[in-house]
Amino acid sequence: MTNELDSIVDSARQAFAGAATPAQLEDAKARFTGKAGRLTELMKGMAALSVEDKKSRGAAINQAKQAIEEALSARRRALADAELEAQLHAESLDVTLPGRMREPGGLHPVSRTMERIEQIFASMGFDVADGPEIESDWHSFTSLNNPPNHPARSMQDTFYVDLNGDDGIPYNLRPHTSPMQVRYAHAHIKKHRDAAEIPEIRVIAPGRTYRVDSDATHSPMFHQCEGLWLGRNVSFKDLKVVFTNFCRTFFESDDLALRFRPSFFPFTEPSAEIDIQFQSGPLAGRWLEVAGAGQVHPTVVRNMGLDPERYIGFAFGMGPDRLTMLRYGVNDLRLFFDGDIRFLRQFR
Repeated sequence: MTNELDSIVDSARQAFAGAATPAQLEDAKARFTGKAGRLTELMKGMAALSVEDKKSRGAAINQAKQAIEEALSARRRALADAELEAQLHAESLDVTLPGRMREPGGLHPVSRTMERIEQIFASMGFDVADGPEIESDWHSFTSLNNPPNHPARSMQDTFYVDLNGDDGIPYNLRPHTSPMQVRYAHAHIKKHRDAAEIPEIRVIAPGRTYRVDSDATHSPMFHQCEGLWLGRNVSFKDLKVVFTNFCRTFFESDDLALRFRPSFFPFTEPSAEIDIQFQSGPLAGRWLEVAGAGQVHPTVVRNMGLDPERYIGFAFGMGPDRLTMLRYGVNDLRLFFDGDIRFLRQFR
C-alpha cells in the first residue's frame, strides 16, 4: 500500500511540473484528487476494511493527499510568479526617460469670450443676470410677443421637456436668453416697488441656449448674450453708442465700422440686424452679422410689468460663439465642442 501511495504522489508531482498553464494544472489535479481521481478511488475502497485497517490506511492516504496538495500549491505559485514576470517584462519601464509633465489647464475660448463680454458691459453699468436653462413656454415665447402658433416660432424651434408635472405648462430648453430679461425685470420691479420711480433696467443675460440646428456655424447647444436697457429716454442712438463701444473694445480696434439693417423680431419694433466690418486684416472689407437688436416691443414691456407709455428702450442678442470665431480666426464652430486638446491648448 505504501509503495502504491508513493507512486501516486510521484506521478502527481511529475504531472504538476509538466503543467504549463493554470488550466492544465487543474486538469492534472483532477486526475489525482478529483471525484474520479486515483487517490479518491483508494479512499472509496476503505469501506470494506476493518476498523484497525481503516485507521492505518486512512492515515497513509491523508499523508499522501497532503503531499499532493503541497506540490499543487507550489506549482500554482510558480505559475503565478512566471506570469507576473512575463507581464513585468512586457510592461517594463525605462526609468531613464524624462517624466511626463501634467499640462496646465486654461479657460475654454468661449468661456474667455463670455468673461470678456461681462467685463465690458459691466464697465458700462450693466448688471449680469442668470436664470434656468429649462424654461416655461410663457417665458420663452409668449411673454416675448411670440404667442402659440405664431409663425416666428419656427425661427427658434427648440427641445421640449416633460417634467411630469400636473400644472399643464409646457417646458423647453430655452432657445434664447430673453427669458432671463423678463425674470430680471420682474425681480427689479419687486425690489423697487416702494420707490416713487422704478430705476432704469440695464442688464445683460449670457448663457447656454438650445435649438434644433447643427452645421459648421450652428450647434444644437450654443451660447448667447442678450442685453436690455429700459428707461424714460433710452433711444436707438444709445443702442448704437453702446454696441459700437462694445465691438471696438472686444476686438481691440477702433478701425471698425457698424451697420444696422432693417429686420424683423417679434420682441422688438423696429428691429435691426447689426453687422460689423473690419478695415484691415484677413476679414477686411466684409460685412459680418454679429447681433440682432431693436426697440423693445410695447407688449414685451407690458409683460415685464412696466408701462410702455413711460418706459422705452432697446434689446439686443449676440452669439459669443461667433464672436469667438471672429476673434481667434476659427472657421468651424464644432471645433469648440469636440474636446480636442490639440485645438484647445492654443488658447491657454
